[in-house]
Amino acid sequence: MLDVFWLAHGLRQLPRSRQYRAAVFFHDEGQRREAVRTRDRESARIRGTVHTGILPASPFYRAEGYHQKYALRGNEELAREILAIYPKEADLVDSTAAARINGYVAGYGDLRQLREEWGTLGLSGPGGRRLWETVRGFEARRGNREAQGMACPVD
Repeated sequence: MLDVFWLAHGLRQLPRSRQYRAAVFFHDEGQRREAVRTRDRESARIRGTVHTGILPASPFYRAEGYHQKYALRGNEELAREILAIYPKEADLVDSTAAARINGYVAGYGDLRQLREEWGTLGLSGPGGRRLWETVRGFEARRGNREAQGMACPVD
């Protein structure tokens, strides 16, 4: 899990504040040692400082609602549709479909993955097309030409 974390994490990013800092939380000495070992490995790989805290686990509190599904909320069309499906804040926060859509809107995932889980997201035709085109744009920026020819499942 740490390997996945380090790959998806902005290693050189300085924390804006204590509440927004990146951290790995450990429950025991073995987890702490492994977190330090992998952090040091990444530091050597990038030849720089990794600004990620390694801290003992403590009670975890969810962020305020406006922080939840942040990338999704920035896409008005998709946000409007998902908020209609999940009008209660707690339901939106707990929704796996909303979490998956948020990840795609933030640039994680590809069209192949999106096609595989298409029917589980609950989007309308227009919402689905919007998400498809958003992911297609990320694929284009990554230089994936094969993805450019993939047809949207709604079409």
